[in-house]
Amino acid sequence: MAVVEVKNLTKRYGKHTAVEGLSFMVEKGQIYGFLGPNGAGKSTTMNMMTGYLAPSDGEVLVNGHDMMREPEEAKQCIGYLPEVPPVYPDMTVSEYLKFAAELKHIPKAERKQKILEVMELTKVTEVAERLIKNLSKGYRQRVGLAQAILGEPDVIILDEPMVGLDPRQIIEMRDLIKELGQKHTVILSSHILSEVSAVCDHIMIISGGKLIASDTTEGLQGRIRNSFVLEASVKASMQKVQAVLDTIEAVTETEEKPSHMADCVTVLIHTKDNADIREELSMKLYEKKLPIMGMNLQEHSLEDIFLELTEKPEEIPDELGQVEPEEISDRSEQEKPEEIPDEPGQVEPEEISDGPEQENPEEIPDEPEQAEPEEKSGMPEVQEEEEEEKEEKEHDSNL
Repeated sequence: MAVVEVKNLTKRYGKHTAVEGLSFMVEKGQIYGFLGPNGAGKSTTMNMMTGYLAPSDGEVLVNGHDMMREPEEAKQCIGYLPEVPPVYPDMTVSEYLKFAAELKHIPKAERKQKILEVMELTKVTEVAERLIKNLSKGYRQRVGLAQAILGEPDVIILDEPMVGLDPRQIIEMRDLIKELGQKHTVILSSHILSEVSAVCDHIMIISGGKLIASDTTEGLQGRIRNSFVLEASVKASMQKVQAVLDTIEAVTETEEKPSHMADCVTVLIHTKDNADIREELSMKLYEKKLPIMGMNLQEHSLEDIFLELTEKPEEIPDELGQVEPEEISDRSEQEKPEEIPDEPGQVEPEEISDGPEQENPEEIPDEPEQAEPEEKSGMPEVQEEEEEEKEEKEHDSNL
């Protein structure tokens, strides 16, 4: 039974389309991983699913309630933890959870018991009377999760619940999500792909605002060609090993890999439809008396699947071809060397450098002469002599 139905969900911001025609169903009692590169539309989709953001088109049904037409009924079925926990730093943990219980209209007679239950589940009982602003990142995340599961909602939506946590806190959060999955339907987004593969039953991958894959980890691996690769180390030459591999019909491609063992060759073997040829290969190598030093069946991790589905490497060379990097580099090589010598020629650095050598020595000795300190210092003496002559003449005339 589907507890969440998303139908043709679209969100536009002006000319930019963040989410386009997204449709999927979430079954009851499952843990779903919502993956996608930055800017793919994960948080936008979650905000529309929880009623925080109105869609441009499409609809979201939670337990049959339309999020736009019956928002109160639909939101009562959802517990939401955004990427940044919506906590009040000046409240204690117990005060904040009491406040959240009132907002969720939990009956007053049941509030105390419900709060104690979520505090024990999220392991925040020991910090119940501490201010939230004094808690670590891990504990704040736990308090945010406690408010999300308060009231026992059918669906719990977690946006990047493991961001900023240390390895030990990540393990604790992973175990907590698994425990929640026993009673609730959980949808989480994360960039820690290994944790998603370890926790989630079903994985949805979104890219460019569109859902490009929705399956179990095993199902996603089956979509990728050569998702399983057999690595074999044999004490023989590559020619002898290749001769044996040519007799096995399921082998489609082989690749020699550097070996750290003397007189050994390591081969990567791809097979048709991911066929397991270990037993057949072992028997044939034994018949040829070629010792097997090691054999390992490798499979694509969730990271490999994610990159292959979201990057589309076949389009990369076309885009680079349109940019024509070789022509750009050729121009830079041709133009820059011409411009660099031309500019110094136009500026004529030799004349500039010669100028100070020729002019400055003439100006430096001239400045003391132009300053004429002796004339300035002699002016008062001349004036005094003239004044004395005038006084003598006036004195003689008076006589």
